Amino acid sequence: MDSTATVTVDLDRPGPTISRHVYGHFAEHLGRGIYDGFWVGEDSPVPNVGGIRLDVVEALRELRIPNLRWPGGCFADRYHWTSGIGPREDRPKLINTQWGGTSETNAFGTHEFMELCELLGADAYVSGNLGSGTVQEMADWIEYLTGAGETPMAELRRANGREEPWDVQFWGLGNEPWGCGGNLRAGAYADLARQFGTFCESGGKVPLYRVAAGADGFDVAWTKTLMEVVADVATHPFSATPWEAVSVHYYTIGGSWKAKGSATGFDAAEYWSTIAAAQGVEQLLSSHAAVMDVYDPEERFGMVLDEWGTWWDVEPGTHPGHLFQQNTIRDAMVAAWHFDVFQRFAGRLRMANIAQTVNVLQAMLLTDPDGGEMVRTPTFHVFEMNSPHQDGTSLPTHVVGPVRDADAAHAAGIPTVSASASVKDGVLHCSLTNVDLDAPLVIEVDVRGGSVVEPHGRLLTAARPDAHNRPGETDAVSPRPLTGLDVTPTGLRVTLPPHSFATITAQVVAS
Repeated sequence: MDSTATVTVDLDRPGPTISRHVYGHFAEHLGRGIYDGFWVGEDSPVPNVGGIRLDVVEALRELRIPNLRWPGGCFADRYHWTSGIGPREDRPKLINTQWGGTSETNAFGTHEFMELCELLGADAYVSGNLGSGTVQEMADWIEYLTGAGETPMAELRRANGREEPWDVQFWGLGNEPWGCGGNLRAGAYADLARQFGTFCESGGKVPLYRVAAGADGFDVAWTKTLMEVVADVATHPFSATPWEAVSVHYYTIGGSWKAKGSATGFDAAEYWSTIAAAQGVEQLLSSHAAVMDVYDPEERFGMVLDEWGTWWDVEPGTHPGHLFQQNTIRDAMVAAWHFDVFQRFAGRLRMANIAQTVNVLQAMLLTDPDGGEMVRTPTFHVFEMNSPHQDGTSLPTHVVGPVRDADAAHAAGIPTVSASASVKDGVLHCSLTNVDLDAPLVIEVDVRGGSVVEPHGRLLTAARPDAHNRPGETDAVSPRPLTGLDVTPTGLRVTLPPHSFATITAQVVAS
């Protein structure tokens, strides 16, 4: 007998807007993320625009990618932006000491990144170098990007071929300062970020949205320290707020940092440990939000989860420092669960960035360095299927469903069903996930405060949880029409197979 669950959607209790930026992405100078991922060079036989891969751009446009974080990551606090401007033949060649000791040509720099964002229709999220850089260096970069007047950095940009400034709103004040960004204690970083943030001023019409680099996982004391700075500044009439948001990072690892496990060769126990770890993101956001609420109950300051995703051992035969991994239905379940959580935190969570976009960690796309067939991963499809939620109005969604039997590692048990919903332009969008490894699930969607008509849906699943796409089998895991979707007196009924994700769209009829 199939398991059953009830999902209640309150149409008559609209919540905050779901920022499209929670569907953001991340591209670091790491492995084949930039070079071979986004950048192939103008002389490459791979079709490109100014050196930027066309197939990657066209695929990411399908996701309505809202923003792209660059150049790191850990690389950001070693990156000096002046190395990546001017004629490419004159740019210094360096060693990427953070990621594998490989060559960094600086062929992809500020202008190339901004041209990529323009091709994608995405906002730029620039991570500034607070770790090994200076206040002046960061301020100069902002002026170079956004300055409209006759200033030294704006003139330098014009000399390098860009007359008009760019609108760059999102700006990171370093990255992981508790680790690769400087090994700082919270108080030391807070003082430094307060100084850097004070001198970060936009030269254009769009004000900066500065993000203070936040905690590693559940270190709420770090968030408390940053929020105390905000409270302290508020008491001084001549002081300005040095940032608008606080970040946090959270990776899903089914094993341990030393033995993360295979992206594809996993057993049932490893599958469930991964699902349990992914579900921890809700507790993470709750714990940091609770601290922020003490100092900012009006939610004026945002939370930014600018690194998240699965992290496995690299694929056999690949460079251990390049973090290349396959991407299966299990990864898709992790992404789907995260988005449901993000939408429940729409009031506080302003941005999230999956790590990473191409060829690194939980990527959307996998490219062939020789120009062969590009692969859309199962995670890509979760992003695409969820894209209608972007800038929609969140709706309270209540789930009552089965819980996986408790075991010694997860004493509280593991819920197997997740859901979220939004409404935009009179259309309901509902996402449903069944993470159970082998049991189908009948879901009754109870729509309150109205009714729905003309529902249709899409389903992402496969026969095995380790199913994935690869060259020659690029559609092994891809969305298909959702069958067996019925209208009931109270809403909808649908049966989801094991390890599956579905989206449903329907017209709203007011009660």
